[in-house]
Amino acid sequence: MNYDWLDEYCLSKRGVQKEFKADWNATRYMLNGKMFAMHGGDKEGKPIITVKLDPMFGQLLRNQYRDIVPGYYMNKEHWNSLYLEGDVPDEVLRDMLDQAYQIVLKSLSKKLQTEICG
Repeated sequence: MNYDWLDEYCLSKRGVQKEFKADWNATRYMLNGKMFAMHGGDKEGKPIITVKLDPMFGQLLRNQYRDIVPGYYMNKEHWNSLYLEGDVPDEVLRDMLDQAYQIVLKSLSKKLQTEICG
């Protein structure tokens, strides 16, 4: 898959900031300083995106798609990595990103949620 829409899709979400972390050679997508997705590579340089998900949903996806694995260099329970050169459908990755964004949004105070969402 290509996923050339990935950056634009993440940045289209309200309140999202994009930050390149040179130490990790990765782009992080954050909401109020909390990361919900990271675009980088694995130890062999294969492109991946690592996304925060509910543990049960993440496990379901890992069981269904060989290109979704426990989060690379992250907490394996809450983070999942998707190989961008794999064959996971676009709509699955969009759903993963939507859920990751919602997890972080819901972790913020009600005041901040209102400020971000209007």
